Amino acid sequence: MENTCRKDDVYVAIADPTRRKIIRLLADAEELPLYELTAQFDMGRTAVSKHLAVLKKANLVTNRKFGRETRYRLNAAPLQEVKDWLSFYEKFWNERAMLLKNILEE
Repeated sequence: MENTCRKDDVYVAIADPTRRKIIRLLADAEELPLYELTAQFDMGRTAVSKHLAVLKKANLVTNRKFGRETRYRLNAAPLQEVKDWLSFYEKFWNERAMLLKNILEE
């Protein structure tokens, strides 16, 4: 049986609430250094770095060195896959809601 849950899978990366918060923080800023990201969480720098590594592996985050610090930036392109997947279910539920509305009106 093929393992469909790869380490670089965008769904795996966004499954964790901490990583979703990191994505949100990076979406609100052009880029942030590690110390600013760490200040937003009740965990150490190493733990935040591990979450960033998962996001990097899924190509959701890029980084660059700026002097002695590393700055992180969101790459939202892989999230298009999630949007496309969800759009099918949005259509599904909209159709079901319309059917229910029609039944209730009869």
